[in-house]
Amino acid sequence: MERFTDRIAVVTGAAQGIGAAIAQRLAAEGAAVAVVDLSAERARPVVETITAAGGRAVALGCDVTDPAAVTAMTDEVVATFGQLDILVNNAGITRDNLLFKMPAQDWDAVLTTNLSSMFHCCQAAQRHMVPARYGKIVNLSSRSALGNRGQVNYAAAKAGVQGLTATLAIELGPYGINVNAVAPGFVATAMTAAVAARIGMDTEQHRRQVAEQTPLRRVGRPEEIASVVAFLASEDASYVSGQTLYVNGGAR
Repeated sequence: MERFTDRIAVVTGAAQGIGAAIAQRLAAEGAAVAVVDLSAERARPVVETITAAGGRAVALGCDVTDPAAVTAMTDEVVATFGQLDILVNNAGITRDNLLFKMPAQDWDAVLTTNLSSMFHCCQAAQRHMVPARYGKIVNLSSRSALGNRGQVNYAAAKAGVQGLTATLAIELGPYGINVNAVAPGFVATAMTAAVAARIGMDTEQHRRQVAEQTPLRRVGRPEEIASVVAFLASEDASYVSGQTLYVNGGAR
C-alpha cells in the first residue's frame, strides 16, 4: 500500500525514536521524506535505512527553534522536491523537575523546543501549502498534556500543542489543509529511558511498572505511533481535522 506516492514530507526530530519510525513509515508508503534533526549527520542513519529499503529521503540539519533556519529548511525541501505536502512536528525535549526546583531556563527551553518550534514550522509550511490548497500537518502532543508530576513545562507545552492544532485547523481548513495531533502515552524510546535513569530506575523495570498501570499491560512502540501519524497524514483521514488522538494503551 502506497498512500503517499508523489507526496513530499518533512519530519522533525527524526533521527531517533518516534520521529525515525514516522519517517520510515511515510517513506515505506511512497513519500519522499526530509529527515530533519539538529544536524544532517544525526539524521543520516535514518536516511540510509530508508534508501536501503528502496525509499527516498534526504537528511537536513535544522534548529527548529530558529525561525530563519526553519524557513531556510522548508524552502530547501521545496527547491529540491518541488512541493511540500506533509509536515510532522515531532522535535521535542524534556527537562523534568518539580515546580519549586525548576530553573526558569528549563521552562523556557521546553516551551521553545516543544511548542514555539511547531509554530515556526507550521508558519513556514503553510506558505507553500496554502497556494497548493493541500496539506497535512500532524503535531506530536503527549498524554502529559493532561498533567504529569515533575513535568510542568512539558505538560504545558504539550497542552499548548493541542490548542495550536485546533486553531490552525480552523484557519487553514479553508485551504484544504488538515491539522491534527497525536498524543502518545508511554513509548519505549531513548527519551523515556532517560526518564528512568533520572529517577534512578532500570529501564526495563521502569517499563514494567508503567505497563502494570496500562490497560493493555504493555508500553507502546514507536512504530505504533507512526501508524497513527500515517493515517492522519493520508487521504483516509481526509475529513479529520482539529483533533487530538490519544495513543496510550487505554490509560486514563
